[in-house]
Amino acid sequence: MKNSRKLIGAIVLLLGIVVGLCGCGKTNENVSAAMQAIKSLDYQSALASFEEAKSQGEDERLITRGMGIAYMGLTQYSNASACFEEALKLSKGLLQPMDYDLNYYLASAYTKENRLSEAEATYDAILTMKPQESDARFLRGNVRLGLGKIEAAIEDFDIVAEKEPDNYDRLIQIYEVLNYYGETDAGKEYLQNALQKKDAKISAYDKGRMYYYLEEYQQAYHALEEAKNGGGAEAYLYLGRAYEATGDYNYAANVYNSYLAKDKTNAEIYNQLGLCEMTRGEYRKALAAFQAGMSAENNNIKQTLAFNEIVAYEHLGEFQKATVLMQTYLQNYPDDAKALREYEFLSTR
Repeated sequence: MKNSRKLIGAIVLLLGIVVGLCGCGKTNENVSAAMQAIKSLDYQSALASFEEAKSQGEDERLITRGMGIAYMGLTQYSNASACFEEALKLSKGLLQPMDYDLNYYLASAYTKENRLSEAEATYDAILTMKPQESDARFLRGNVRLGLGKIEAAIEDFDIVAEKEPDNYDRLIQIYEVLNYYGETDAGKEYLQNALQKKDAKISAYDKGRMYYYLEEYQQAYHALEEAKNGGGAEAYLYLGRAYEATGDYNYAANVYNSYLAKDKTNAEIYNQLGLCEMTRGEYRKALAAFQAGMSAENNNIKQTLAFNEIVAYEHLGEFQKATVLMQTYLQNYPDDAKALREYEFLSTR
């Protein structure tokens, strides 16, 4: 689940560039309300508002697009792709920003449905219109790996890396997806090439996390200890993970707790602390960390925390509680295959 989250997380992060109201105006009040509901993750209410928008004669293309986004949120990917296809057909012939937006969403829906060849063709279409579009090229590389087109994927990643040599977030994403598909050495080359430049502009944080992925943990420690003095949560996360990777879970837990002592609003730190405590066998502490994370502000990993809470209850032997929570979890995230298997296990307890 961890690696798949990384891949999905990269796709979702890149799709953030196209999430917006896309021209909703005064005559599209219900569409605007529906998009606000989507922003609040209330997809059923969004669909109801879109139906009202239809009855009020609001913009058909915005409605169809928005319904596709809501269906994506509900993990109903076939419905989502059908909506995006229909919205593209509603084009008036001239290319508009929404056409690129819709193609990104459509390719994502195809990917979720495992219709990878169609997703690749959709990214091809975007790149035909905008050859310099790095996001589409990176995402096409993701899809090509899924299709077993390793060389073609690396060609895409090489172009992206050449265009964005100082975009270390992107280079790490390239590493992560190549690692996910078993091409770890190829992924590490992108990070090694960046570090070999010995560019004074590379921050301690960027150096530290690249060393972390290269499994050069001593160098990661030094860089990230320096980076955490700036106070950023991400530096603490990577520093703690580096210590976990070498088996020093006690020190890793101290790193996470030291950050939480000054900032109790970071859900990801709570989640990583919980995972660390689980490894130490401290399941009650792990449960407390996951639950605190779910109450944190700006929480964008609710699904991960909810699943980990269930696992903590299992380890504590509280199977009835875990089963009830899993039933709710599967209502919210019905496409989680790992959770379905876990529910089958809990049903036998």
